[in-house]
Amino acid sequence: MNGQTNPPRPIATLTLNPAVDVSYEVPRLVADQKSHATATRTDPGGNGINVGRALHVLGVPAANFCIMAGNAGTLLEKLLEDQIDHVDCERVEGETRINATILEAASEAQYEVTGIGPFVPPEVLSEVLGRFLDRVGGGFGVLSGSVPPGVPTDIYGEMVRRVRECGGLAVVDAHGALLRQSLALRPFLIKPNRYELSLLLEKEVPRIEDVAEEARLLVRQGIDYVCVSLGAEGALLAGPKGAFLAKPPPVVVKCTVGAGDSMVAGLIAAFSRGEGPEEALRLAVACGSGTAAQPGTAIFTAGQLRELLVRTEVSALEI
Repeated sequence: MNGQTNPPRPIATLTLNPAVDVSYEVPRLVADQKSHATATRTDPGGNGINVGRALHVLGVPAANFCIMAGNAGTLLEKLLEDQIDHVDCERVEGETRINATILEAASEAQYEVTGIGPFVPPEVLSEVLGRFLDRVGGGFGVLSGSVPPGVPTDIYGEMVRRVRECGGLAVVDAHGALLRQSLALRPFLIKPNRYELSLLLEKEVPRIEDVAEEARLLVRQGIDYVCVSLGAEGALLAGPKGAFLAKPPPVVVKCTVGAGDSMVAGLIAAFSRGEGPEEALRLAVACGSGTAAQPGTAIFTAGQLRELLVRTEVSALEI
């Protein structure tokens, strides 16, 4: 977004548990009664899919690998046609999950229910992972989101190792055991939110200073970059050149689904073009803010970005 002409490094995303995302806006939820929606959306979903959608808006080519099943999978493929670059899908029995987001106007609360996903046989998993690694090469491999039944929780750790062996850079955006078991393999980038970081550390990180200290410790353990999203406070990025804090531009938040994935896309887009951490964080926060300002499970648009970038403040942290 800054006029650089460096060709981007190859990017591949892996979404083992994609979804059809359905969102409903309702005046109020009433127990045991129908709540009539005032607006609905149906979008392709799953963290890696959302990263691919955001990269597509940014004009950064990416190959996107996923596993689909059943009629919901067919719908998902149809929804992806205009929203993503190259898609490589493997089919299994069962049904792709359907996720629901409910936005209640009366309380301004957001409720999310996620599905389970189909069982993935080992031979299918092996085939998808092999094609994903072939495409990553010396570029970026994005390992993002939950995994369906049949996939072990150490899968991202294993894939970080294999991406590194291919000469690539692994990006992990997950939480719980999926994230924890990948850290020892030293991914290039991780992007927990504050809550996910607290679960990883098994302690609270209430202050920016706490977040910065813990992010720096993770960098010293061999992770190149640690980006922690902080909601209305923006995001922090720690790396070999220090730590930076981005304050988000003022937007009216409508739905936060996909905002973190948009941030990951912004970081990867910038790093793939050889940009520095300050530029990467600025783009990431602008992308995330743009998505949060969209209705339902929509993501930011290219038209939003110029103003959002100008209004995103990034500063080096001395704490």
